[in-house]
Amino acid sequence: MQGSNSSSVSEFILLGFSAFPHQLLPALYLLFLMMYLFTLLGNLLIMATVWHQRSLHVPMYLFLCALSISEILYTFAIIQRMLTDLLSTQHSIALLACASQMFFTFTFGFTHSFLLTIMGYDRYLAICHPLRYSVLMSPRGCGCLVAWSWVGGLVMGLVVTTAIFHLTFCGPNEVHHFFCHIPPLLELACGGNVSAVAMGVGLVCITDLLGCFVLILLSYAYIVATILRIPSAEGRHKAFSTCASHLTVVVVHYGFASIIYLKPKGPASPEGDTLMATTYTILTPFLSPIIFSLRNKELKMAMKRTFLSELCGEV
Repeated sequence: MQGSNSSSVSEFILLGFSAFPHQLLPALYLLFLMMYLFTLLGNLLIMATVWHQRSLHVPMYLFLCALSISEILYTFAIIQRMLTDLLSTQHSIALLACASQMFFTFTFGFTHSFLLTIMGYDRYLAICHPLRYSVLMSPRGCGCLVAWSWVGGLVMGLVVTTAIFHLTFCGPNEVHHFFCHIPPLLELACGGNVSAVAMGVGLVCITDLLGCFVLILLSYAYIVATILRIPSAEGRHKAFSTCASHLTVVVVHYGFASIIYLKPKGPASPEGDTLMATTYTILTPFLSPIIFSLRNKELKMAMKRTFLSELCGEV
């Protein structure tokens, strides 16, 4: 990020929700705060359940714990600042703080996508190659897959942030978003290399995300083909039920992302764009622990055993 030294802009103004009526902001603050706290609580409950229940010490739930950690860190990188700005009159953020927020947002966001891909691969091995599953998904192998997911997210965060903040920002410094995101920052950059950087960063991000999505689709294509060959309806239902929660989260994750990033160009609406961005940064992390808790019967029963036993023990 050495190029930031040559920028005339030393801080940005995050406009975020400034286009909304002032009297609406406290209500939005309470809504987003409750969703954020529920996201934290849901992910912490999942992690605590997996930790206490030895029957859940299997790859699928260990990957789920790693996913919960990335989700907590992702929301922390964005929502803490957003909540502060909702009730504050000072919306400025230093250049270095903006770069740091972008780095952590993309690191945890891409880690999340890589972990979802690994979870799809895990379900593929469990259903399509059950006899070799314990060998292919050994504890060492699981640890390596999780580690590489975090390394991949770190590399993506570093590449994207370095590329953006090597640009020169000459002013104005008003960012039409509630966090330091690529498109609004590119609108403030100047110089002849802006379009090349924008194209390069976009290509890298789209290639990575589409690559993850295609791998998940391939995993489920083989899974569906294998499930359809199971003779009994009960066996097919049981096999598919182990994938239902993961598949639902994937649909929500990529569904909201495609709505935001692949929507056709049209007349700019700051309020509409801001609300649409909250679906991916707030609503998706909010729904994820709910889906895994309610759609996964084994995890739901384990939660009841863990926390009911704690309550009964206290009584």
